[in-house]
Amino acid sequence: MSSATSTRQADTVERLFAAGLAELREVGHEALTIRSVAARAGVSSATAYTYLASRNHLFVELFWRHLNEAPVADGTGSRAGRVQEAVRSLTTRIAEEPELAAAVTPALLGSDSDVERLRLRIGAEFAARFESALGDGAGEAVREALLLAFSGALLQAGMGLMTYDEMADRLAPVVAVIVGEE
Repeated sequence: MSSATSTRQADTVERLFAAGLAELREVGHEALTIRSVAARAGVSSATAYTYLASRNHLFVELFWRHLNEAPVADGTGSRAGRVQEAVRSLTTRIAEEPELAAAVTPALLGSDSDVERLRLRIGAEFAARFESALGDGAGEAVREALLLAFSGALLQAGMGLMTYDEMADRLAPVVAVIVGEE
């Protein structure tokens, strides 16, 4: 493959993701179609499906990209404080794109291989951020409990039982209990 071809493909992918986010913001996840994203990006539906396996794949990829732009906790303060800061950074980032947040919960439950691959990367990103915030000396059970609490809270927020803005506040005392700093 030539450099010009790979550059053109990368440009097409970026246009599709930009169009997907714009379409999601404009019409919401229930009305969005790959065909409408393709039209907005100025490519054929067939071209869009070359890069996007499904709407779920689009939503999860957009979420992954959005999540990676969340600031990383600075690593100061108590262990519980650092984890709480990591949680707040992630939840604030998620809350910044409400349509994406609404789309990603059901999308993450999808079974296609592209979603599964990204779901694992997203989980690994959460784990890495918590690991970094915990520092040395935290046991495996503490890390696992944090991930389970965070993913459970994400699911509850996705179901509308709390907002993403409320999530960090509700998780703060849970984090303190898990890391043993009540």
